[in-house]
Amino acid sequence: MLLDNKQVAIIGGGPGGLTLARLLQLKGIDVKVYERDFNKDVRVQGATLDLHYESGLKALEAAGLMDAFKENYRPGADKGRIVDEQANIIYDEHTKASAEPFNDDFNNKWARPEIDRGPLRNMLLNSLRPDTVVWDSQFKTMSQVGDGWKLEFKNGTTATADIVIGADGAYSKIRPFITSLKPYYAGTTIVQGNVEHAETAVPAIHQLLKGGKIYAHGSGIFLHVSSKGDGSLDFYISCKKDENWAQNSGIDFSDRMQLLVWFKNEFPEWGNIWLELFENASLPLIPRPQYCMHLDQTWEAQPNITMLGDAAHIMPPSGEGVNLAMLDALEISECLTSGNFNDIQTAIAAYEKQMRLGAAAEAKVSLEMAEWMHAEGASAKMVQMLTQAG
Repeated sequence: MLLDNKQVAIIGGGPGGLTLARLLQLKGIDVKVYERDFNKDVRVQGATLDLHYESGLKALEAAGLMDAFKENYRPGADKGRIVDEQANIIYDEHTKASAEPFNDDFNNKWARPEIDRGPLRNMLLNSLRPDTVVWDSQFKTMSQVGDGWKLEFKNGTTATADIVIGADGAYSKIRPFITSLKPYYAGTTIVQGNVEHAETAVPAIHQLLKGGKIYAHGSGIFLHVSSKGDGSLDFYISCKKDENWAQNSGIDFSDRMQLLVWFKNEFPEWGNIWLELFENASLPLIPRPQYCMHLDQTWEAQPNITMLGDAAHIMPPSGEGVNLAMLDALEISECLTSGNFNDIQTAIAAYEKQMRLGAAAEAKVSLEMAEWMHAEGASAKMVQMLTQAG
């Protein structure tokens, strides 16, 4: 096998990096995951994820983790309601009969079971050998030593590896070692927040949410709300803004009154129910400009370094980000361990070629979605999409 007696370093302990570590360990590969978090509990994990049969679920199946997933996913959390600016329900998935997504032949392509990021991460961590993840290891730089790499971390420690795989997200520090290509601003900015104890803190929205999701469109913005298994909810407002809008707006995103004034002044057509979010969210809210890689990006494969997920193909949110990262992990592991290639560089080249093609197709859909979700008629388009999926 190409990876016999090789040390693999994965930079980043998100779903993509941890899935890859699990898949490689199943093949007997020596792998370490270097994660910047101080430990597994230091950072609250974000919103819920819907995993897809052709990507995220496929990777979990290959990793032998479907039983664990079934124990941790949240039935019904995938159901959504499309509402208008006044929170009037336009379309309600809760009225549809539930279908069992985990049928014997595992081919329900519309299955979108939801799992919170925290339980998914813990499930993946628990599947790894002890000490696989090296915590408090924020990547600083690396240099070539012979045929391998010397890794340096901000805490002053170092490590060596024969192969490095970047799974370190949108602001990847590994990507510049592979290509000089950079993402471009995609034209939208998300303002993101969380409300704890949603049932008591935001009762009207909690009732509307019904343990699932809310999709609201109007006045050129898109509001998304999702329930979490810990009783909180996550929400984000997506709007078309200049790339530096957050810095230049004068808004203090840790000032509740300023946030309320911003929302009421800029979106007066929206009902008072939505003010619950701003009145009760944990502060600060986080503005996140959205970026995308050029659809035709390419680079020459290297002999001992590659990347996956957002590090390789950041794009605006479309429900595919984590799924693509987990699929990347599966495809990297297959290319490196299948025996179909004569050397590691050829295996990496094969993986990167198919990864770029798949990511470009999804990014195109993502960019198109970002356009219509902020345009007139977005709710009708969303209804059509969910009706087709059902």
